[in-house]
Amino acid sequence: MKQVLTKDNSLTFHNEEYDETYHSTSGALEESFEKFVKPSKLKDGMKVLDVCFGLGYNSLATISSANVSITALENDKTILEKIKQITIPQDSKYNHLERNYEKIKKAAEKREYSDEKIKIKIIVDDARKSIKNIKEKFDVCFLDPFSTKKCPELWTEEFFKNIRKVMKKDAVLTTYSCATQVRKNLEKANFKVEDGPCIGRRSPSTIAYAI
Repeated sequence: MKQVLTKDNSLTFHNEEYDETYHSTSGALEESFEKFVKPSKLKDGMKVLDVCFGLGYNSLATISSANVSITALENDKTILEKIKQITIPQDSKYNHLERNYEKIKKAAEKREYSDEKIKIKIIVDDARKSIKNIKEKFDVCFLDPFSTKKCPELWTEEFFKNIRKVMKKDAVLTTYSCATQVRKNLEKANFKVEDGPCIGRRSPSTIAYAI
């Protein structure tokens, strides 16, 4: 797996199997904050579902924005191991996040982390299976698989319906994709869809509200 420096000086990896990077090369951490966390309007005490944890950047942006409880789904043990190799570059505007990223690293190693402010639990399995075993309800969901062309199984109506089952009414789902079929599948799964911010490209991301 090749390490890639993105334009905001944060690091990601290129996955050979999917032939895609785990984050936008326009800025990995920028994407997490601007496309996922900020549109979700996080507040202290919320419960967050992080689908496709990867290097933990969405969860990092989350715990850097509010005191919350996170349940993360990730199928790839290899990428969880790669987290050990990641540091926040000192010339990045996100260099102040290094202390919080140490918490993400501990969560990736032990599959859980908690302190007086936050709680993180990582479930390592196929998200299509693990989502069916979750009993709690969430205020926010981050949906961050590889693209619809490379990982179509995590963009289906069926998977979205299973996500909807574990979300509270009016809960917010954010994702980078604005593909027409993705939005149609979200609507079929009982979400109201809106444009999210345009970050690193001309097309918008997507914000979906559980109805």
